[in-house]
Amino acid sequence: MTPTLDQRIIVDPKVRGGKPCISGHRISVSDVVIWHEYMAKDIDEIALEYDLSVVDIYVALAYYYANQKEIDLSIQQSEKYASELKVKIPSKVKQRLGE
Repeated sequence: MTPTLDQRIIVDPKVRGGKPCISGHRISVSDVVIWHEYMAKDIDEIALEYDLSVVDIYVALAYYYANQKEIDLSIQQSEKYASELKVKIPSKVKQRLGE
């Protein structure tokens, strides 16, 4: 059975902390947005690299545009968290290189 368009994005607290994800994958809508909008990856490139259908990518982007404020906030919070971790936990690679 092929999922309908409204079944292609799931929100499950047990998957990626409840972030909206592509059904059957652990790939979040925000992942797709970052790859496509921020990193300028082509839709076909994303689909091929992550074994997704082009429809999955378009549905994820449609979900993003319908919930843009919420997804953008989630991306900003994740970036802030990552930046804070970099300060708290310095890179061991950089330490070994003397940076």
